[in-house]
Amino acid sequence: MTSPGPLRFKIADEAAEFEQIFRLGYDTFVEEIPQHAPNSHRRHVDRFHDQNTYVIAHQDGQVVGMIALRGDRPFSLDEKLGSVDRYLPPGRRICELRLLAVRPDYRRGVVFKKLVDTVVREGRSRGFDLAIISGTLRQAKLYRNLGFTPFGPRVGTDDAPFQPMYITFEEFLDTAPALAGEPASFLPGPVPLADNVRAAFERVPAYHRDVRFREEFSRTRARLSALVGAPNVQILLGSGTLANDAVAGQISLLDAPGIVASNGEFGERLIDQARRMRLVHVPVQFGWGEPLDMDRIGRAAESARAGWLWAVACETSTGMLNDVGALKALSRARGLALCLDCVSAIGAVPLDLSNVFLASGASGKALASFPGLSFVFHAEPVAPQPSRLPRYLDLGYYREKCGIPFTHSSNLIAALDAALERFDTTAPFEEIAGHSVWLRARLGEIGLPTLVPDRQATPAVVTIPFDAIGSASEVGDALQRRGLLVAYQSEYLVRRNWLQIGLMGRVLTEQLDRLVHVLARVVARERNLRPTAADLPVRD
Repeated sequence: MTSPGPLRFKIADEAAEFEQIFRLGYDTFVEEIPQHAPNSHRRHVDRFHDQNTYVIAHQDGQVVGMIALRGDRPFSLDEKLGSVDRYLPPGRRICELRLLAVRPDYRRGVVFKKLVDTVVREGRSRGFDLAIISGTLRQAKLYRNLGFTPFGPRVGTDDAPFQPMYITFEEFLDTAPALAGEPASFLPGPVPLADNVRAAFERVPAYHRDVRFREEFSRTRARLSALVGAPNVQILLGSGTLANDAVAGQISLLDAPGIVASNGEFGERLIDQARRMRLVHVPVQFGWGEPLDMDRIGRAAESARAGWLWAVACETSTGMLNDVGALKALSRARGLALCLDCVSAIGAVPLDLSNVFLASGASGKALASFPGLSFVFHAEPVAPQPSRLPRYLDLGYYREKCGIPFTHSSNLIAALDAALERFDTTAPFEEIAGHSVWLRARLGEIGLPTLVPDRQATPAVVTIPFDAIGSASEVGDALQRRGLLVAYQSEYLVRRNWLQIGLMGRVLTEQLDRLVHVLARVVARERNLRPTAADLPVRD
């Protein structure tokens, strides 16, 4: 028996969908709620059908829920109460919602909420900012939970009583829970995952010596190499920190001093890892959010007679995208072995790691797979170093064993391989870039600054300094209570009163739209202001 497909929400536009709408209307408003008289066709066609826009919930081709939007006056409640404007907040652009109905088997899930959420977004796109509805008294608690406010006297009949209600769109966007059963994540990791990645992870585990696993493992390595133009890669079971420790181990074999450049938290961690590995190095530190100065790095390398340079490609702590091309050019000019932390850059922006001596990456960031795998790209073949490196950090040992020297996770490899499929085109990079451009423009409209200028920023992380606004932690807490997860709890963010929005992974436009609206209202409270619906940006 196959499991049911996902629930989907859309504007009805097919004849078969309208036919199901008429039959759901009959079952709900004739048989369940005796509002209309029965008929032999067992279909109920609303008298405003030609003016209605229907939002439907459907699963496996079956309509399981619906709600209609109508903007033409007079509304049905105008006919029953006289002009409804006298009951409503002034200055509003009003539409009416009709025919909210959900099949009984789907009433305990998120269908009601997501139907209203979808129709609110549709109404906003048409310029409305308040909706009225006749809510059946049988579902009065549900309407209250969705954010509706009663107004005026009851209408209908003794058998089918209804309470007029309204909802302002900005209040709905502010107070409504998350769009689905799980929160909407805008964290820089772990990130939201696509269904095919989740499904791949849930396969039955395979033995790491099995021929089929080795074939899949080899394909995953090839996809990683092709993505960044690197000839070699080793996949490790662990986080990006493990990959950087393996890089430090390989650097130690150079027996030369080097430079570690830092302009944020993760550059500082490279300095710490160099120190722990007892590498002879000179740290060259810049302000957080300040671009790397290649001239200064070059002078430091010359003074130290350095043989290598280690830096972060994407500084997640600030949202700074360091200039990899300039780092490569500097390294070529000075004969330096360039090593890069690319943990947050791979999958976020196109990368060319050809001729980069060593580079680290991880599965749980912009590649949008489960955390738990990391990798080290290397430009040259590496040999085992049993007398100089711990076994787990010895990339040469990995290479000697065809990449699988120890037990590996077939589930994590399968998920990563599924995630890498979408990088056969440039679409993932274009999607992140598009979200970033839209988000940065909207943040500017609501008066929120970004730490790093657009031209120097990664599209995958937006850092907002809150010093002139209020408490980033309080804003982050408020967003979390509404099912919107952003980064603000890391020590380095708390210390600086910063909040971050991550755009890695599977970001839905409706979730990003809602984040901006809720953020605008929460920040307004921090500033002791209250925006109206007209102040809130509409997504194109």
